Amino acid sequence: MVLRQKSSPFLLTPENGMKNIGGQAVIEGVMMKSPEGWSVAVRGPKGDISIKREKTGQLAGFLKLPVIRGSVALFQAMHIGIKALEFSGNVAYQEEDADKPLSPWSFGISIIAAILLAVALFILMPLLLTKFAGNVLHGIAESSLLFNFVDGVIRVAVFLFYVFAIGLWKEMRRVYEYHGAEHKVIYAYEAGESLTVENAKKYRPYHPRCGTSFLLIVMVISILIFSFIPQQWPFTWKAASRVVLIPLVAGVSYEMLKFSARLKDNPVIGMLIVPGLLLQRMTVREPDESQIEVAIAAMHDVLKMEKSSNEVPKND
Repeated sequence: MVLRQKSSPFLLTPENGMKNIGGQAVIEGVMMKSPEGWSVAVRGPKGDISIKREKTGQLAGFLKLPVIRGSVALFQAMHIGIKALEFSGNVAYQEEDADKPLSPWSFGISIIAAILLAVALFILMPLLLTKFAGNVLHGIAESSLLFNFVDGVIRVAVFLFYVFAIGLWKEMRRVYEYHGAEHKVIYAYEAGESLTVENAKKYRPYHPRCGTSFLLIVMVISILIFSFIPQQWPFTWKAASRVVLIPLVAGVSYEMLKFSARLKDNPVIGMLIVPGLLLQRMTVREPDESQIEVAIAAMHDVLKMEKSSNEVPKND
């Protein structure tokens, strides 16, 4: 479903029983996700805001169990993210049939391509470089612990370079600004304030539950888990085992992220989340008021699906 509206102020005060809301920046817009569904708001070239919403089915009980839910969340985020990006690109560039769903083949190819790229960059490349390092420094080749530690360090380095490189792209910097808008609006919602541009502006653009922080945690957790893989295994076995263990790594990382966000005011936990917040300085930029307004539109719409809105906005 696509809605179009003129720019207007949104006033919303969440109920006491707040839902856990997450989000994602897209091309000229923001996607917000709640337990009931997701909504993406995108500003078109003429200044109007288009909104697409979609309900998501409830997960089976066992899929909500600790660790398992993190793995499910990772693949669900990929699924929704590709759909939101496809819609935002169509709206931002004024393509026809903005709400036309991807065909099963197109969607499947997009998912497979994303997975293959991630595997190539963050599994195969670090593994190959570590194997080469082991040929030069024999200590790496002889110790499973050292081999997997070097592999993990290289993986983190590749990830940081990747984040830095895409940040040089002008269009991506706009996405980073919408990323900041997403965080500010979520902060305002979590604080129980009316969702206005002025209220959201005062919050910082870095959030402990950010996906960037999650990816950094994934990199660190992968070092620990992959350390149990014997160094003597053939290259293909090492690569395959890392792919097979991705759900476990994602699940453990998800629990770590939720735990750190829940105890963010604890001094010790606060120190542990600092690296993730610092990394966000590479993926988050300060947004302008129009970008915050788009994020508020997405938040408002997803909360309507949750029936948590106390005041419905009046359109001009």
